[in-house]
Amino acid sequence: MALKITTASSVPAGTDLIAVPLGARTAKPATYRSLGVSPAAVAAHGFTGRADHVAVVAGTGGRMLALIGTGDGPIDTARLRRVGAQAARTAGKVRRVAVDVRDIVAGLGAEGRPEAVRAIAEGLGLGSYRFTEFKSTPAKPTLRAATIVVAGGARSAAAAAEGAAIAAAQNLARDLVNRPGGTLTPRALAAEARRIATREELGIKVMGPAQIERLGLGGLLGVNRGSTEEPRFVQISHDPPGATRTLALVGKGITFDSGGLSIKTGEGMMTMKMDMGGAAAVLGFFSAVRTVAPRCRVIGYLPMTDNMSDGDATRPGDVLRIRNGTTVEVLNTDAEGRLILADALSLASEAKPDAIIDLATLTGAVEIALGSRIAAVLANDDAWRDQVVAAADRAGERVWPLPLPADYRPFLDSDVADLRNISKGRGGGTITAGLFLQEFVAEGIPWAHLDIAGTAWWAEGDNAEHSNGGTGYGVRLLLELARSFNPPRRGSRRARS
Repeated sequence: MALKITTASSVPAGTDLIAVPLGARTAKPATYRSLGVSPAAVAAHGFTGRADHVAVVAGTGGRMLALIGTGDGPIDTARLRRVGAQAARTAGKVRRVAVDVRDIVAGLGAEGRPEAVRAIAEGLGLGSYRFTEFKSTPAKPTLRAATIVVAGGARSAAAAAEGAAIAAAQNLARDLVNRPGGTLTPRALAAEARRIATREELGIKVMGPAQIERLGLGGLLGVNRGSTEEPRFVQISHDPPGATRTLALVGKGITFDSGGLSIKTGEGMMTMKMDMGGAAAVLGFFSAVRTVAPRCRVIGYLPMTDNMSDGDATRPGDVLRIRNGTTVEVLNTDAEGRLILADALSLASEAKPDAIIDLATLTGAVEIALGSRIAAVLANDDAWRDQVVAAADRAGERVWPLPLPADYRPFLDSDVADLRNISKGRGGGTITAGLFLQEFVAEGIPWAHLDIAGTAWWAEGDNAEHSNGGTGYGVRLLLELARSFNPPRRGSRRARS
């Protein structure tokens, strides 16, 4: 049962727990007394308002209060999202929680309040997430309703509803990433895409092996050769009336990655059900696109296969021909994601969109460089890259720009084909992977690549909006990007190298 999130101007009767965010400057005895809480009881918990500290204390009238520390920094949407998530986690054993943010958002004004409410609602939805699909006797969720106590009437209510929808979209992506590769096959993932399209009244095409072969998607077919599971290629679209601009989304859909003949270690395969995190993010986006209602046309391109090592698997040294005619010498079958993305980027380019963004769990190198909390963004256009970074900042999904230096491109030269699928050098793996993908974007189309290999998976334990497993990273970023989409001028200043 999904958590019901609403707004009210005062704490509803029947609330079991009231969550109140307090910063270091407001965590004072006078504040506690105004809340009906004994300062001595708060002091016993060592609560000082430091960021992320939660103290649950008894208040007057038998109600329990959760004091949530916000630290002494600015109260931005990222902090408010954490407040919502911490409230949901703290309230996990009660039925109804109220998050009283009247004081903390009072200074934001009528214009800033909806954004704050939306972030809190997102946090409530994300913090209440549990993946229990394969538990024999899953614990039933107790928390049923959450109320954000805030002024603003209809605008705040609409913002809360949007935040809840965005959280549900991200949680859908988390569910997809968390499903095992033997369950979420390419066919099953394509079926999920069809369900989303039917529910949201979106356009969709689902292509099987024969159509994929007719389209000349040699990268996708080459990766699929070692599998007994058929590949799929999904094209899904949101086409609002009067749209004059088009944004293309490309998501890597490797439903399980064994490495192929360049096989991974056992430990290296343990989390490889998450290698379709890019496709999951795009599908999460489309599950909420009608709620956010961007004015541009949005088309998703999703190549889907697993990467296995059956008897006729692609061999190191084999040459594949991509949709745009480029030939690629495959020297490492574990660098397969870029092969299926090459086909998808080629197809996306043929539609001549105003901009393209792809998301892919592409390189281990990005996690070495940026860890598990920041994704890399690489782009062929400065203005488009900056727009992606700005949307990421607003959405609370961190990115960091990396360059696409032209003098690294010769590392991808092949002796027998147009390109090799891995660099001749050992360093800069995320950069050379980006340079490879750039070869399949048509000249003049602004394009950005998000390497989410580190951010698509969380293994650090429950932490506010995070829990172990798939993160759904990228859903909020894409929704914010589409909402604010401003097509860069074609042929504008190239990204610095």
